[in-house]
Amino acid sequence: MLSKKTKYGLKALTYIARRATNEPVRVIEIAENQQIPQKFLESILLTLRKSGILGSKKGKHGGYYLRNQPAQIKMTDVMRVLEGPIAMVPCVSLNYYEKCDDCPDEDLCSVNKLMLEVRDSTLKVFRNNTLADFSGVNE
Repeated sequence: MLSKKTKYGLKALTYIARRATNEPVRVIEIAENQQIPQKFLESILLTLRKSGILGSKKGKHGGYYLRNQPAQIKMTDVMRVLEGPIAMVPCVSLNYYEKCDDCPDEDLCSVNKLMLEVRDSTLKVFRNNTLADFSGVNE
């Protein structure tokens, strides 16, 4: 299930991407428009800024802005930043692999085989979609 953090992060990114200008967007504007608790949103936007997806500007005309064009922001990057590993179990993760304690042989494990297929399907969707694709922004 998608966490609220990820859902709100996607809504905030979409809101910023749909802006007609590249001017920074204030947190309160995003929070009010998207009905996201402001304190929670601040934490999410800070995470996205630290990852390099967003930039920020301080001051009266400050706020958050996209560091790249929406078509360059892949959903794999956003999902990994907000949600963590894409794989549902660590034994099939590409970036966070760990052997399962309760599995003596991954090659014979039916869960492993199923989760590999789920991971690959999920990655295909995320890799083939950018912020521009689901925000409706044409560049």
